[in-house]
Amino acid sequence: MKFSLFVHMERADPTKPHVELLTELEELVLMAEQAGFETAWIGEHHGMEFTISPNPFISIAYLGARTHRIRLGTGTIVAPFWHPIKLAGEAAMADIATGGRLDIGIARGAYSYEYQRLSPGLDAWGAGQRMREMIPAIRGLWDGDFELSGEFWSFPSTTSSPKPLQTPYPPIWVAARDPNSHDFAVASGCNVQVTPLASGDGEVTSLMERFNAACEAHPEIDRPEIMLLMHTFVAEDAAETERLTNDLSNFYCQFGAWFQNKKPVHQGILEPLTADEIAAMPQYAPDKIRRNLVIGEPDEVIARLKGYEALGYDQYSIWIDSGLSNERKKKSLQLFIDRVMPAFR
Repeated sequence: MKFSLFVHMERADPTKPHVELLTELEELVLMAEQAGFETAWIGEHHGMEFTISPNPFISIAYLGARTHRIRLGTGTIVAPFWHPIKLAGEAAMADIATGGRLDIGIARGAYSYEYQRLSPGLDAWGAGQRMREMIPAIRGLWDGDFELSGEFWSFPSTTSSPKPLQTPYPPIWVAARDPNSHDFAVASGCNVQVTPLASGDGEVTSLMERFNAACEAHPEIDRPEIMLLMHTFVAEDAAETERLTNDLSNFYCQFGAWFQNKKPVHQGILEPLTADEIAAMPQYAPDKIRRNLVIGEPDEVIARLKGYEALGYDQYSIWIDSGLSNERKKKSLQLFIDRVMPAFR
């Protein structure tokens, strides 16, 4: 099982300069590269300091000039916010800029907050349908002389300029959850990214079952890869584990509030949660977070990851966004590198 890092700029303190956040992101990616991680993943989000990444290709090109081996992926592009010609060209340019190290993760998106601002009236169903039209369209544009008369986009014969460095294309990964999205990804010859969020190991198993069912339904397709994304933090002792658990509980309550899209946002920062609002999200209480995320001392983390490897996951991605300071993120990542990774060599 390969390891990767899922990482973004993030801040709750508006006095901290964004340029410092970019430097900190670079530090984490360089640590991952030196340790032999397969990929660093950077997604797409708009108008929120909770996750700062308006165009992952810019971050990827920046990191491509500062790294040498690690692959750099979009985790993920939000398909309905792009035009196929624009996405095909920018992705190809990023692949060239990184020396052929680009992976493209594509999703329908999740936040109604973003839908309201970038595509008013869009819902998850419509976003998913646009993603399904997008993937064959960008491949057609990379092949060249491709015209589209689709439900969402139409254009005359067009060739992506430039074309990707990788042949025939950079690997495409689809963020999948329900059985239909797994089936679409496998039938389309795409790899699959999954995350249980904070739902626990039962969902980890269920996601693999959905993927296996899709593979069995399409024996004509070579089995693609599947990546599991989870918040993962390594602690030195029980006291540090407890601190991490409480901090991740707070992070997930923030995540839940963003997802509900009910609270005011000022300067891209969500209004602080009240005690009653936190209590209304018991699924993110510390005891649930401790059980459902991968937080603990090295031996515990190794045991959890060995179970995921046995299920058949090809890649395990550490979701390091957490609201923690960069020093605490680096400490956890270094413990993972020194005390967890050797068990998988």
